[in-house]
Amino acid sequence: MTPDRDDPIFLAPPTGAHQPELLLSAVLHLMSHYTASAADQGACVKLASVIERHLKALASLPGLAPVLSATCQQLSEQWAGVVERKLPDPEPGNFLSRIMTRARPPQTAA
Repeated sequence: MTPDRDDPIFLAPPTGAHQPELLLSAVLHLMSHYTASAADQGACVKLASVIERHLKALASLPGLAPVLSATCQQLSEQWAGVVERKLPDPEPGNFLSRIMTRARPPQTAA
């Protein structure tokens, strides 16, 4: 899907990073892409991660209405759970075996 460069999100002034409306618009746009892509080809963990970061950024903006800030914080935590569930499981014992190997003193030949 090619982005529409006439979309208002691309026409925003460069100082838009501090405008809650722009962040909110971006995260809603990302969420709709996530839903659409999940239906077509499965959910994308990178997109879910970007959504989570946008929501976290929104929640931390000073001057944001408390109800919106709390909602963004709660949704950020929920999206973090989505990301965590989508990440591949580490190989069992791999991390522990590396730690144990490094912790053992070198063996000397008898």
